[in-house]
Amino acid sequence: EVQLQASGGGLVQAGGSLRLSCAAPGFTLDDWTIVWFRQAPGKEREGVSCISRSDGSTYHKEFVKGRFTISSVNAKNTVTLQMRSLKPEDTAVYYCAALGGVSSCFGRIFDVGMDYWGKGTQVTVSS
Repeated sequence: EVQLQASGGGLVQAGGSLRLSCAAPGFTLDDWTIVWFRQAPGKEREGVSCISRSDGSTYHKEFVKGRFTISSVNAKNTVTLQMRSLKPEDTAVYYCAALGGVSSCFGRIFDVGMDYWGKGTQVTVSS
């Protein structure tokens, strides 16, 4: 069983930054696609960003483009989500998930069933 660990959430003012991390202790993330989702109170879960550790491709939903950056830290077997210019509407629990057998990120990847999920990390952006 792969256990993903999301961390780095917190409380930040609008316009601030946070960096989330997704790690999988004891399991290598090589050749996996890592996807970040979020779920705000009373709303459905939505995809945010994706990175393929196979080909390095990334994809960001339109509402975070230019503000969020997803990247791999290979030496640490970690995927990070750098979030800048945060808005109150970014407030949500953020989850990372892993998907095998897909070599590239693309727009519909958020609709694909993930293989593994981590527990979320709360991000709260105050106005």
